[in-house]
Amino acid sequence: MRIDTFLRNAGVIPRRSRAKEACDEGLVRLDGKVVKASAPVRAGQKLRVELSLSVREYEILDLPKVPVARKRREEYARLLSQSRIEVDDW
Repeated sequence: MRIDTFLRNAGVIPRRSRAKEACDEGLVRLDGKVVKASAPVRAGQKLRVELSLSVREYEILDLPKVPVARKRREEYARLLSQSRIEVDDW
């Protein structure tokens, strides 16, 4: 499964087009490496996403074939950590 499809189906990023943009901008990492939207993903990998002044790290548990309901998202991507990116005042 492609990483952009996983991000959409697991609910990490709501739209596949935005998931692709995030990959193209270097905001998505798998196992510490910046990946393209077409990169294959598998269970057991660590995922890092930097969006909206926050950094979230996940462990990929399973690959959803279709978009999943909000209540079931934890079955596919377990949130390991979340932090805010601090922006210095100008």
